[in-house]
Amino acid sequence: MTDADQPHASAAHGPRELVVPASLEGARLDKALAELVPELSRARVKRAIDMGAVRVNGRRQAKGATVNEGDLLRIDVAQVADAPAVASAGAPLRVLFETNEVAVVDKLAGQPTAPLRPGEVGTLVNALLGKYPELVPGDDGAVVGHSAREPGIVHRLDTETSGAVVVARTPAAFETLKTALKEGRLEKHYLLVCAEQSLPDEGTIEFPLANHPKDQRRVYPCVHPRDVMRYEPRPATTHYRVIRRAGTWALVESKVDKALRHQIRAHFAAIGHPLAGDELYGGHVIRALGRHALHASRVAFGGDGTVGAFDVTVPLPKDMAALLEAGPPDTTETGD
Repeated sequence: MTDADQPHASAAHGPRELVVPASLEGARLDKALAELVPELSRARVKRAIDMGAVRVNGRRQAKGATVNEGDLLRIDVAQVADAPAVASAGAPLRVLFETNEVAVVDKLAGQPTAPLRPGEVGTLVNALLGKYPELVPGDDGAVVGHSAREPGIVHRLDTETSGAVVVARTPAAFETLKTALKEGRLEKHYLLVCAEQSLPDEGTIEFPLANHPKDQRRVYPCVHPRDVMRYEPRPATTHYRVIRRAGTWALVESKVDKALRHQIRAHFAAIGHPLAGDELYGGHVIRALGRHALHASRVAFGGDGTVGAFDVTVPLPKDMAALLEAGPPDTTETGD
């Protein structure tokens, strides 16, 4: 390996600069970084790119961007350090279901699931740590869950998505529920509001999803075979049925087995029915709503020897219910 092929770095926890070797010519940015900086988890690499802590030849790029031999990559490791989340004692937290092994809580729209930066507060995780001290990492660094930044969290919701989040309270429960999620045995149902015109009463959307090639905020539904060849998408299936039609809107129940990032939002946009308020995916801004109309309405698990069965439903929140009861929407046109 030549000197040009050798990644070079500054301090272990500061900015690092790396030169792309010939072996990674044409690789995706996130995959290249994961290989060049193996001490960083894939999740931390992706978070670094999302936060703008990565530059390619001085410019910010999306995860799905490709790199070329000789490109200079710069990553600010300190920005994405997995610093433990801090506990917020007494922070508002609505617990829907609780045992010694698991809790199901109702995340508010607008509340992040977990902190992105050291010392950040106001997230669901901060409130969880304030109520469940067993989730606070031990002196030995042991943690329930994926990391000290998101202890106990079995799955995440987008910041503007409301509803049920499953939280493991013991390491054994986390492993059980993580496996159940991966195998599709942790049921997740959602309620959404979209335009009702020409939407069938029920259906299945099966477009595979990839990182968007030009906008790292979005995912890209690969509708055409050429997109599947070009972007290496992941399989994604969304089942839905219309529960109610009210004026121009439809209230829809959706079920996914292994939800990918933005899956429901991208899938409904791909069939011409972006969620109400979902500006990112081509929907109208709904002033009275102030977010995209998506709610995690039910989680269920059949139980095993470690975690008992549960089936928890979260009612439709008031802001989405009000949208269905309102007259013609007060909207602002948005472009794609």
